[in-house]
Amino acid sequence: MGNFIRSGLLAGGNWIVDFVKIIHTYPQENALANILNQEVGNGGAPFNVLKALFKMKVAFPLEGIGRVGDDETGAEIMTQCQSMQINSSQLKVCEGIDTSYTDVMTVAETGKRTFFHYRGANALLDTCDFDFSTSGAKIFHLGYLLLLDKLDEIDENGLTGAAKVFRKAKEVGLITSADVVSEQSERYTRVIPAALPFIDYLFINELEVQYLTGLDLTMESGGIALSVGFRAARIILDMGVLQWVVIHFPEGALAVSKGGEEVFQPAVQMPAHYIKGTVGAGDAFAAGVLAGIHDSWPMQKSLRLGVSVAARSLLCANASEGIVALEECLQFGQEMGYRSECHE
Repeated sequence: MGNFIRSGLLAGGNWIVDFVKIIHTYPQENALANILNQEVGNGGAPFNVLKALFKMKVAFPLEGIGRVGDDETGAEIMTQCQSMQINSSQLKVCEGIDTSYTDVMTVAETGKRTFFHYRGANALLDTCDFDFSTSGAKIFHLGYLLLLDKLDEIDENGLTGAAKVFRKAKEVGLITSADVVSEQSERYTRVIPAALPFIDYLFINELEVQYLTGLDLTMESGGIALSVGFRAARIILDMGVLQWVVIHFPEGALAVSKGGEEVFQPAVQMPAHYIKGTVGAGDAFAAGVLAGIHDSWPMQKSLRLGVSVAARSLLCANASEGIVALEECLQFGQEMGYRSECHE
């Protein structure tokens, strides 16, 4: 391609609509909880990340890859992409299949979420759906590992569909990044390692880290043991991740690079009454960090943007409506200040 310079972010994976219900408490089985409020919003890694980047007013193009159903929900996703100038030429409509959706139960007082997910069209997304030859993007982001049936399948050579997709992306010169879903299973050590040698930047939370490495990052007193977090990140780097392992948690985020750089960025200090919901906060964080990576920002500044965008997302019950322009997100973080809990 000669002197072709790549620009933009291409996001693929789970396209979901979230039906967010704010409830007064999470009930036991056979008990009742009151729904205080409800909203409909975007969900899934590509939809959330691309919408966050659009609302951040980034200067680079946005593209999506995935599958939706031939229903009203799928049509709404396509309409939103068009309104945000997201290139959706690789977002396929599947006849006779419903679009994936998630019922999100958010407890009003704590912001804690419980998810009930219908896989729908996302279960059909396969390696053949990814054509990188038509994209001029700089970064390819895929999410979520462990929630894409076809891409989580392991072949006779030990490669998952996701590993093959990332390998194709690397072959044409894309920077690759991935996010993982939180599920209670033994699949982490079977499915995820196959893709890691083809992933430049891995986003993962403290619970997922424990499932993948066996290391518990939480302290008895609460909070995160940073020394254990950095050790876990180095273990995951040794599994094959090419650039950074980024671990995010309520108190902030840490990252370790292949070259040995280690950074901790505390979360923005948010008064409890500011927080309307935490749906999509992880994807908002990833969007901020990826924007920094795209523009070659250093690790600390990229993580600071990540926690600032995540903090803005907390101001609304859905994933993205609270997000504003990039510089405004950074300013918000600076004005609110950063959490100062002690960590080991």
